[in-house]
Amino acid sequence: MSIACTLFGPRDLRLTDHEVPAPGEREVRVRLGAGGICGSDLHYYEHGRAGIFAIRAPFVPGHEASGVVESIGVGVTQVKVGDKVAVNPSHPCGVCEFCRAGRGNLCNQMVFLGSAAIFPHLPGLFREHFIVGERQLTPISEAEISLGEIACAEPLSIGLHAIHRAGSVLGKTVLITGGGTIGCMTAIAARIAGAARIIVCDVQDRALSIAKAVGADLCLRSDLISASELADSADVCIEAAGHPSAVVTCLTAAKRGGRIIQVGTLPSEMTFPANQIMSRELEYVGAFRALAAFDWAVEAIRTRRADVRPIISAQLPLAQSQAAFDLALDRQRSTKVQITFD
Repeated sequence: MSIACTLFGPRDLRLTDHEVPAPGEREVRVRLGAGGICGSDLHYYEHGRAGIFAIRAPFVPGHEASGVVESIGVGVTQVKVGDKVAVNPSHPCGVCEFCRAGRGNLCNQMVFLGSAAIFPHLPGLFREHFIVGERQLTPISEAEISLGEIACAEPLSIGLHAIHRAGSVLGKTVLITGGGTIGCMTAIAARIAGAARIIVCDVQDRALSIAKAVGADLCLRSDLISASELADSADVCIEAAGHPSAVVTCLTAAKRGGRIIQVGTLPSEMTFPANQIMSRELEYVGAFRALAAFDWAVEAIRTRRADVRPIISAQLPLAQSQAAFDLALDRQRSTKVQITFD
């Protein structure tokens, strides 16, 4: 039997038993190495929903993961038993108009592991074993790169995609609201892309210390300064906090003609000062998930061009999943909490 971390509703997390799966054609069975608890996982845990996606049946969360290949199905050629692998949770259809246009992250038939968007729900990756298609795996041969680091490929891909959506940031000032995992990953991505100055704003000192550790040049307590103090200070602003006040900060801090990238999930109803977009010719752009950026993230981690180790604050075994979720909720004690299976 194989165990899984299963949500039955808000704060109702249980360990459940499942049959050990066998891989089919071009499928691979992977043993969990490390799985990061994401903001959407926490929304499911706290509220039973993440945005418009609600849990309607027992649900296994988790979409940031690494693992070790245990067995392979017929026709698998890209990985072998014993390989460490990064797991891409996205499985676009490949044939819709968005996939054909090279924007598979917008696929309208997307299968995304660990999301309640599909019903019946597709199990996520907080499981002792899971089956994935071969094309969703990237092997990592470097012995010094840990399974915890490899599991950071998915959140790093979000930061890389956000910077990709920003256009060239070479020599520019980038301001990021939110010093959590995605804010820090975006700071790493901005540094890789050649940003001259990176500013991170957050309300928590711990978050800012982690942002500093991954390469931010200036870290500011956004609750201790007014948005006007940042007026016209950045060429590009990244909203990674998911808070209305952070949007105001971005709209104020962006220089005339600048670009704002929304990565955070904002409340469904909020006041939006849209006239600034018009009067200052700002560009307001969304960034949703990632596609090719997952491969970029794996390459950056395996070479340590992106050193994600400062972001990993704790690793707890699958048997202690509830404690891991509770720790992840406490931003004063954690940034990225991972669930592991050894």
